[in-house]
Amino acid sequence: MSIETHVAEHYTQGTLEQRILTALREAGKDPDRLDPDDLAPVDEFHHGGRSATAAFAPRLELRPGIHLLEIGSGIGGPARYFARYHGCRVTGIDLTEEFIVVSRALTRRLGMEGQVSFEQGSALSMPFSAATFDVATLLHVGMNIAEKARLFAEVRRVLKPGGLFGIYDQMREADGDLTFPVPWASVPQTSFVETPATYKRLLTESGFEVIWERSCREDALASFNQQTAAKPGSTALPPLGVQVTMGLSAAEKMANHRSNIERGLVAPNEIVARAAAP
Repeated sequence: MSIETHVAEHYTQGTLEQRILTALREAGKDPDRLDPDDLAPVDEFHHGGRSATAAFAPRLELRPGIHLLEIGSGIGGPARYFARYHGCRVTGIDLTEEFIVVSRALTRRLGMEGQVSFEQGSALSMPFSAATFDVATLLHVGMNIAEKARLFAEVRRVLKPGGLFGIYDQMREADGDLTFPVPWASVPQTSFVETPATYKRLLTESGFEVIWERSCREDALASFNQQTAAKPGSTALPPLGVQVTMGLSAAEKMANHRSNIERGLVAPNEIVARAAAP
């Protein structure tokens, strides 16, 4: 069985759409009268969620009418955010078939099919022509991809010269064994965290110029501390949250993720790179 198959199985539940609709109702939302912001607690499946997406977006030089590629689009939260708040036309691609089915269903409920579309496929061999996109994003996806040089070369192929590639991934910040499971992997064999230095070297070798980088470790620690302060001693989760997407082991994954960050082993990092002319 290939690594990509194992990764897709990690994210597949089989009942995700129904779980989301149930969680929406429990949170007092009407699934037939949704605003895109109603889904923000569940469809922004990366550290910091909607707030992290909104904070990163200004680095991407977004403007109305550009074509943005969301790589590893999950159930479509960031794609719909970029379309709604920045006027982009967005194409998402994801390896997990269930994510594509759910992302399309949620987008239909919101009436956003004309702005956002989704394709199932591998980021290592994307079904898009060269120089198609103005911007590409990779939000908490690289940790599941071992062949990052091949990934970055493929992104460079589908980006127009001068286009921006925005990465927001969990990256290695110190040596040491991670505790599993974590949100992106149940076992070490499907986790491929790398250092920011490795990302930057491979991006440069693939024809990119790195123009921005930042460790978000302190932001991540602050968000964990805020959660603890808001509900001291409580392990209860709201009905609508990323645990719906992560499944039954969500609490264990998040606890391990927090421990790994607190031990200084990994942290979310931002990198923005510009595609050089061919």
